[in-house]
Amino acid sequence: MSETHKIELPPGVRGKLVPILDFGSQYAQLIARRVREAGVFSLLVRPDTPLEALAELEPRGLILSGGPGSVYEEGAPRCDPRLFELGVPVLGICYGMQIACQLLGAGVGGAQLREYGRAGLDVIEPQPLFEGIPGHTTVWMSHGDQVDALGDDFIALARTANCPFAAVRHRSQPFYGVQFHPEVTHTPHGIDILRNFLTNVCQCPTSWRMSDFVEAQSREIREAVGDSRVICGLSGGVDSSVVAALLARAIGPQLTCVFVDNGLLRKGERTLVEHTFRGHFDVDLRVVDAADAFLGDLAGVTDPQEKRRRIGHRFIEVFKQTARDIPDARYLAQGTLYPDVIESGQGYSGAAANIKLHHNVGGLPAELGFDLIEPLRSLFKDEVRRLGEVLGLPEQIVWRHPFPGPGLSVRILGEVTREKLDLLRDCDEILLEEIVANQLYRRTSQVFAVLLPVKAVGVMGDGRTYESVVALRAVETQDFMTADWARIPYDVLATISSRIINEVRGVNRVVYDISSKPPATIEWE
Repeated sequence: MSETHKIELPPGVRGKLVPILDFGSQYAQLIARRVREAGVFSLLVRPDTPLEALAELEPRGLILSGGPGSVYEEGAPRCDPRLFELGVPVLGICYGMQIACQLLGAGVGGAQLREYGRAGLDVIEPQPLFEGIPGHTTVWMSHGDQVDALGDDFIALARTANCPFAAVRHRSQPFYGVQFHPEVTHTPHGIDILRNFLTNVCQCPTSWRMSDFVEAQSREIREAVGDSRVICGLSGGVDSSVVAALLARAIGPQLTCVFVDNGLLRKGERTLVEHTFRGHFDVDLRVVDAADAFLGDLAGVTDPQEKRRRIGHRFIEVFKQTARDIPDARYLAQGTLYPDVIESGQGYSGAAANIKLHHNVGGLPAELGFDLIEPLRSLFKDEVRRLGEVLGLPEQIVWRHPFPGPGLSVRILGEVTREKLDLLRDCDEILLEEIVANQLYRRTSQVFAVLLPVKAVGVMGDGRTYESVVALRAVETQDFMTADWARIPYDVLATISSRIINEVRGVNRVVYDISSKPPATIEWE
């Protein structure tokens, strides 16, 4: 078997999982998340994964995703035609339904009326896929092709006004197909349909739990590192904090965390990290005070990309110097997540490896000389947060909003100085205090203040002022690929603005960013 098709699994899931053959659907990751939410482990694999590689996983079933292609066109993605020799149930979704039906002798062609959006579905045969589903329900369609000739080997299970074979099953093979997308929220009973496939058809144990993951992953980490020491680059963000907590549980005194204080942190950030990991987890934490070096590198720099480049270069130098003083260190731990791996192009060859000794998708560079441990490689962001809760991390770390690697330097438009950093920290602290006090923190995805490179005229008391302008940014998003500006209540915004102008010397104007992504980005730089 080629390395291209090698599939690595997190511990404890072999024989209990349902892989997804990804034909390029924009919803493929969402299918995996929905299956996991139902208590069954799932991961994406290449669509052309050979039968032998799939058999090694001992799957309980397979799901074939949708995709943008047409099954009858040359060059369209294909699966191993021996797929059904595995003898496990298969669910085809959209393109996945079409390609499986074609392999099993049905006809596929262009639909007379393409369907994009919500459609009414009438269930003809409820058992077992549509058990408990209303006879008439709404589904989300997104297709230009469809199965147009079934033959005697198939049974129609459901239809829409424009698609007579919206759901089918094969008479002799354990195959089910749905032309709609059950994984999206626009299909109200979609998760129930997926659960029916997993439990009624595949007979899957719904035992994928974070507590089990912790135990199995801890054993795997101990076996991988032996007596060696592991270094974890700790930023205080969710991912690196969860990695550190997991490693602390798994190998205890063999872990050393390195926290680099670059002088670009939020107020109280360093104290929170030190208290959590020295006090709560009793970790060997090395805090490196490198603020002078970072701020020296940033002197006179205004271009945001140059800021990022200099910060990244300095961080590597500081980290390398610190790592040299840690004896017996062989491994470097990082918080790479499953979407990072998929989007890097590694998502099919070892995408779900929980511990993989190769260089990270965009993390610290190869010249550091460590073998890499990435214990979160098989997890989505929401699963990482649940893992953090299981590990006992405090809520303010588990549910904290993302914070950029270059820190406040990219929230100060223009040159970064100590004075500007102090001013922005004070504004940021007030903003977050009010967001938390009004119970908006968990309802928003990211909230922060930006110091603009302009000054505005104002009046304070009887005097004219000419001082700084601060922009507030709050967004709501599911995946951070797209985002909408958060509708913060006016009275809350008024309180935030009043407090910043009255309590932070040097600011006389506050504005609120109402741009969505796209066309704007979430961060300003």
